[in-house]
Amino acid sequence: MDESGPRTTVFAEESLLGLLLPFWQMVIGAVVLVVLVLSVGRLARRGKSRMTTALLVTAAAIAGFAVIGVLLEG
Repeated sequence: MDESGPRTTVFAEESLLGLLLPFWQMVIGAVVLVVLVLSVGRLARRGKSRMTTALLVTAAAIAGFAVIGVLLEG
């Protein structure tokens, strides 16, 4: 008897992706960290006023994303 249907769970197809997922998350995280460090270093060399402006823009972006996330969640 065929056991395919809406309640059937297939584990074999997802096992490879399950093994690779943590690796790719680490790769993406490392790339983001490198870009962040390089951009902060460049921004710090440009001076104090640019750093203050960048922090304000970043804070506004974080607050905006948080508001959008709360609004879309409900």
